[in-house]
Amino acid sequence: MMELRIQLIPTGEIIMPPGKNGENYCHSCTKAVGSDGVRITMESALTARDRVGVQDFVLLENFTSEAAFIENLRKRFKENLIYTYIGSVLVSVNPYKDLEIYTKNHMERYRGVNFYEVSPHIYAVADNSYRSMRTERRDQCILISGESGAGKTEASKKILQYYAITCPASDQVQTVKDRLLQSNPVLEAFGNAKTLRNDNSSRFGKYMDIQFDFKGAPVGGHILNYLLEKSRVVHQNHGERNFHIFYQLIEGGEEDLLRRLGLEKNPQQYQYLVKGNCPKVSSINDRSDWKVVRKALTVIGFNDDEELLNIIASVLHLGNIQFGGEDSGIAYITTDTQIKYLSRLLGVDGLVLKEALTHKKIIAKGEELISPLNLEQAASARDALSKAVYGRTFTWLVNKINDSLAFKDESYKNPSVIGLLDIYGFEVFQHNRFSTFCTCLTVVLSSEMAIKDAVMFHAVSQWEPVQYFNNKIICDLVEEKFKGIISILDEECLRPGDASDITFLEKLEDTVGGHAHLTTHKLADGKTRKVMGREEFRLLHYAGEVNYNVNGFLDKNNDLLFRNLKEVMCMSENTILTQCFDRVELKDNKRPETAATQFKNSLAKLMEILMSKEPSYVRCIKPNDAKQAGRFDEVLIRHQVKYLGLMENLRVRRAGFAYRRRYEIFLQRYKSLCPETWPTWEGKQVDGVSTLVKHLGYKPEEYKLGRSKIFIRFPKTLFATEDALETRKHSLATKLQSGWKGYTQKTKYRNSPTLCPSPAVMIQSWWKGILARRRAQRKRQAVDSIRRFIKGFIYRHKERCPENEYFLDYVRYSFLIKLRKNLPKTVLDKSWPTPPAALVEASELLRKMNMQNMVWRYCKKINPEWKHQLEQKMVASEIFKDKKDNYPQSVPKLFVGTRLNGEEINPKVLQSLGNEKMKYAVPVTKYDRKGYKARNRQLLLTSNSAFIVEEGKLKQRIDYASLKGISVSSLSDGVFVLHVPTEDNKQKGDVVLQSDHIIETLTKVAICADKIHSININQGSITFTVGHGKEGTIDFTSGSELLVAKAKNGHLSVTAPRLNSR
Repeated sequence: MMELRIQLIPTGEIIMPPGKNGENYCHSCTKAVGSDGVRITMESALTARDRVGVQDFVLLENFTSEAAFIENLRKRFKENLIYTYIGSVLVSVNPYKDLEIYTKNHMERYRGVNFYEVSPHIYAVADNSYRSMRTERRDQCILISGESGAGKTEASKKILQYYAITCPASDQVQTVKDRLLQSNPVLEAFGNAKTLRNDNSSRFGKYMDIQFDFKGAPVGGHILNYLLEKSRVVHQNHGERNFHIFYQLIEGGEEDLLRRLGLEKNPQQYQYLVKGNCPKVSSINDRSDWKVVRKALTVIGFNDDEELLNIIASVLHLGNIQFGGEDSGIAYITTDTQIKYLSRLLGVDGLVLKEALTHKKIIAKGEELISPLNLEQAASARDALSKAVYGRTFTWLVNKINDSLAFKDESYKNPSVIGLLDIYGFEVFQHNRFSTFCTCLTVVLSSEMAIKDAVMFHAVSQWEPVQYFNNKIICDLVEEKFKGIISILDEECLRPGDASDITFLEKLEDTVGGHAHLTTHKLADGKTRKVMGREEFRLLHYAGEVNYNVNGFLDKNNDLLFRNLKEVMCMSENTILTQCFDRVELKDNKRPETAATQFKNSLAKLMEILMSKEPSYVRCIKPNDAKQAGRFDEVLIRHQVKYLGLMENLRVRRAGFAYRRRYEIFLQRYKSLCPETWPTWEGKQVDGVSTLVKHLGYKPEEYKLGRSKIFIRFPKTLFATEDALETRKHSLATKLQSGWKGYTQKTKYRNSPTLCPSPAVMIQSWWKGILARRRAQRKRQAVDSIRRFIKGFIYRHKERCPENEYFLDYVRYSFLIKLRKNLPKTVLDKSWPTPPAALVEASELLRKMNMQNMVWRYCKKINPEWKHQLEQKMVASEIFKDKKDNYPQSVPKLFVGTRLNGEEINPKVLQSLGNEKMKYAVPVTKYDRKGYKARNRQLLLTSNSAFIVEEGKLKQRIDYASLKGISVSSLSDGVFVLHVPTEDNKQKGDVVLQSDHIIETLTKVAICADKIHSININQGSITFTVGHGKEGTIDFTSGSELLVAKAKNGHLSVTAPRLNSR
């Protein structure tokens, strides 16, 4: 008889150890077999589970009772079961002690296991998000929220450790894992501090993206930070401390380091560290933490942290600067030693820094005014500089960490992502001020997202309605443009005049005083006024009423740094500060955004990121304020249950869909339960799921089919399906066993030498057969091809028919292949293969297409200058080709823009041209009308006229409109005649000129004057008008050399050598 032994492990799982012979079987329970025994699923072990409460609040019988909810938390907390589900939401209670539930064995137990098959754990949430990212290919995010001290930071650490241990790894991946883990101690040192509620409280919001490659290995990360509590740098409440890094540096820094930084091993010596009166904490070892931080900085990539430590030390020295002077008089610095240290540590001029701390620069209407500060203003300026230096350095540090975590593999550009958001809890203090207001805004937005995610699919059903607080009302009240609280606060900060916190409150009453979720002392009834101050306003959040004191709202929202202090920081020799304080800020006269607006914008960006991902939620609860293990403060926990919106979440999930699955996931998991869907379903996923649930006997009120998911209302429905799957697994295993046994026996039979031929003989015969069949097939194909080719050759001159189609296709194919190899390479290449008769028309079309393509490609490469050159050459070709003897010699020579530069043309001539732009200039020889005496002249062409110039005089102007024509000989000489009308008194007659660049000159004249068709090329002689009705003649003859002279007959004789025979 078999004995069933049950073991309860710290996670709340039920484990049945293996029997003596290693068997893991029990007829009375459902189990999952593993190396450590049988894990009984939570769905099948109800009795054992209920003895320590319910693991999922959705299963609570009295799910509307807050008392039952808290009692279930108490039961599990007393048994060290700190995790409980609300559907897919994990509720975590801080045990304030170490539990043995975070070992590597526990990680393996949750790795790759269905979310509801094991007891609640932070590893289950981490693994579920990881598997969803891998299988569904959608980015995930895990939102961790709760009060300070509830364990949010530890939860995020556990998730990172889980991924670091369980994900695939390589040398490069291991480096990323180390940097992801080591970023935590660095960020905690610079961004965490001891508060009244938590010794390691995060004083900034942090969102981290973990990037995974296609193998599922972490390959990078990115951190987004927001709302660092910079005011803590200069002030701490009693019993609280500044950021950890200051105490770690003082306690753990080496003597040489502290001596260089000008620091002492006593935090009481620094004003910024004594205001909380809590320099040391028993639970914090600053010295060992310093070693951890220095090691982490090295892992992340800070090879030299000297400048970073200089900045940290400089903040402490800034706090020790003291001012003298009367309250209303001019302040001056009394501690010059601190200025010397700051000058060296920050890399700035000490005198300039001293001046900037006691004066402010104002720019009004373009003028700079220097105004001295009084004691209060100087102290505020010092504190503002300290906050700005630390705050911007923290942002730089986060960016530096991001650089070290950046995914640098360009071949894989879209890594999958899991985001971790460590978000503030909804904390309400006795006096709630500006920072609390911003914190609550963050939680309201995240709570709105969580409730929307839970209720999103409930609205499509006809089940009972769910009452829940709609946070959009509060979001609109705070964020709405022009009428929201932030807009009113910004407007009050920016308006001229005496703006104060009280005027902001009054403006709030005037603008949104009628809102149902806001009241003030002035607007409240008599009963409410007794518990509200005159400087407070009250918001009705989803978790109750919260009073906010407006004192300091305007100052903290402005958070301005005087211009001259920015200028000093911009001049720093510290490379970190030069990156933190950009000189562009000094040039930008636009007023910087207020703190609230910056925070609102960063939250909007964060919400946009979160909405693009599939969310999971972890709600952390603090069991007591004393940080004692085993103590369960019911009042405090009821307060957190209310403020975290857990009851609303439970009601939504119970009234709507307790569980939901994507069609493909549900069908893949349970398809073996239905003969019609097993082993594969060929149709649509939704039809397969519908067929499956009908076979399983789901009632209509138990489920709904959405667009891409099935929604199951009752957990028991899913539990029954899981039980059926476990039973089905045994029958499937039996079939697999029988199939494997049959396969092994057949293989054994085939390998038996007595019953079958030897394997070697079988392989040889099989391979010889294959080779013989291949040879025969090749011979048949060759004979068939030859026969078809010969028959086609015989019928080649006939119309296309079955006998010749193979041959004709081959001839065409051969021609096209030959054509492809011998295509002309340039436009001037006119060669083309001779086509067969059947392809003459196609060949001509291809030739034209090829020519068009080459022309198009050639034209595409032509730049504007070359295009202009070609256009001029085309005009020259049209005028002179086959007409002028020296035209062929001009073809390869480029036309120039002008033959005379600016220095060769007399300035008086350029001045005489006025606004007319000169297009071309060339030196010419002019022959007088009487005597034909040669004179050196310049021919200038403009847009409207041609000018004959002698040194500084304009000898003659010829308007293009009056130019009758141009005559030139057909020989190689450079003589040409510009014909002008004799009726024009301004003109003395036609102009006889000679140019060494005759083709270029006449082409330019023809283009400028638009006289392309007015150039006459004559053979023998040219007649021109001398003036007063008289005519002259130029005779052209061929000779051995160029000669221009007056002949005995009174004509101008031009002898020119013949260069080309026409």
